[in-house]
Amino acid sequence: MIRNILFDMGNVLIYFDRNLFMDRLGVAEEDKKLLMREVFLSVEWVRMDRGSMVEADAVASCCKRLPERLHEAAEKLIAMWDRPILPIPGMYELIRELKENGYGIYLLSNASLRQHEYWPRIEASRFFDGTLISADEGVIKPQPEIYRLILERFGLRAEECFFIDDVPANIEGAFYCGIPGAVFYNDVKYLRKNLRDAGVDVAEK
Repeated sequence: MIRNILFDMGNVLIYFDRNLFMDRLGVAEEDKKLLMREVFLSVEWVRMDRGSMVEADAVASCCKRLPERLHEAAEKLIAMWDRPILPIPGMYELIRELKENGYGIYLLSNASLRQHEYWPRIEASRFFDGTLISADEGVIKPQPEIYRLILERFGLRAEECFFIDDVPANIEGAFYCGIPGAVFYNDVKYLRKNLRDAGVDVAEK
């Protein structure tokens, strides 16, 4: 029986749309490929998620590979992408319903240390019983250690959890550790079906 629902954060609770972030800054089309490659798809970004690099150092490192005209944009993309935060429509209502129906609600996210600053600004955060952030632990999804760690940290049983993430490899990593789950395709109605199919008490909407 499923008793606990584990959520990823980016593109599950809130939008993490790299092109949107660049559009907010008015970045020219010819510069988007540079910023995508040297910021969002960089080793520095992964290191921030692992907690082995802070934002300021990531900015300095990425800017070494970028023309000066993009330095300010790179800094804002790394340090201020969350302003404003855009929630996934329907997710707040789903999490509130799950909480009201007695399920434990937990966050398992690959995110930098700065996550603790913006997490309270995510409206659904009020329903969460616990969070585990990769940068705090020095391990990232889909490494098996991070799934085992959240189970141990909060006294959860793998077979009683259901994990929701937008990255298939992260769901496969959960399966490897005995945790069932489903990939989120930005479709809350379909997610509700996945949850009901797993025996979770949630309405069809």
